[in-house]
Amino acid sequence: MPNELLTVGDAARRIGVAVTTLRTWHQRYGLGPSHHRAGRHRRYTPDDLARLDIMRRLTAQGVPAASAARVVLGGPPPSEDIRDGGGHAIPLGRAVTEARGLARSAVRLDHAAMRDSLGRAVQTYGVLSTWDSLVRPVLHGVGERYARTHRMIEIEHLLSRCVSEVLATVPRPSGPATVLLACADEEQHTLPLEALSAALAELGVPSRLLGARVPLEALLAAVRRTGPGIVVLWSHAASTADPALLTELLNHRPAPAVVAAAGPGWHAAGLPAAVHTPGSLSDAIDLVIPGALHPFGGADAE
Repeated sequence: MPNELLTVGDAARRIGVAVTTLRTWHQRYGLGPSHHRAGRHRRYTPDDLARLDIMRRLTAQGVPAASAARVVLGGPPPSEDIRDGGGHAIPLGRAVTEARGLARSAVRLDHAAMRDSLGRAVQTYGVLSTWDSLVRPVLHGVGERYARTHRMIEIEHLLSRCVSEVLATVPRPSGPATVLLACADEEQHTLPLEALSAALAELGVPSRLLGARVPLEALLAAVRRTGPGIVVLWSHAASTADPALLTELLNHRPAPAVVAAAGPGWHAAGLPAAVHTPGSLSDAIDLVIPGALHPFGGADAE
């Protein structure tokens, strides 16, 4: 409906992010609902949703939220917000001290130092905070540098390997796994799913991670054999984000209760209505364990 006005809860479901995320974007960056009638809550318009979808896609690609918001509101592209740094430095913008240390170790290809800093961070802050504050900023900085110089592939590969190794050390809980994690067919980027699996494990939720390049037939066979309640399908690039994969999952009998399309490759507007689109690791956790990241309740009430 062209004139449809949505509550914050409806808008969050439509975009595929948590309500708390929309409230944060509203309070910090002014990306709130624009339609207002006296005596009633503000409502999101189609134009508001279009801006929020761009915000979701940029942040899913690792752009800092403040930079993404400036782009959405008509500012410069995000690469202009990040200092080049010169030489072999990894551009990080505003980053925590631990992220800068990780970046220096990555440039030196210091495998032991990277593992040590990542391991300490996971032990101290947990997987989610480590992913958001250290891993994503540094990997995004490496990507920025590669886009400009076509260098640092070796750094990205070794850093990714170190992250995988540290995430694998998070103890996995016993019990049946009702969450199935897989990359779309021909998709090779598994790291975000590894982070989700480890973060869920910290919260006591077992999961099965099928890994990279899972053909549709293999994915459906896994669903049939394990009967997961939740399936998360990751796609980093549009070339691997085929909505037909999600339709097949939804049509499978018995169908998973929740099917989620995660990653910047998917575009929410072209997906089946029943598919969830978490825009971040915290959104994906909240999808699997509602309320786990705001356990005192009330945050999502309209």
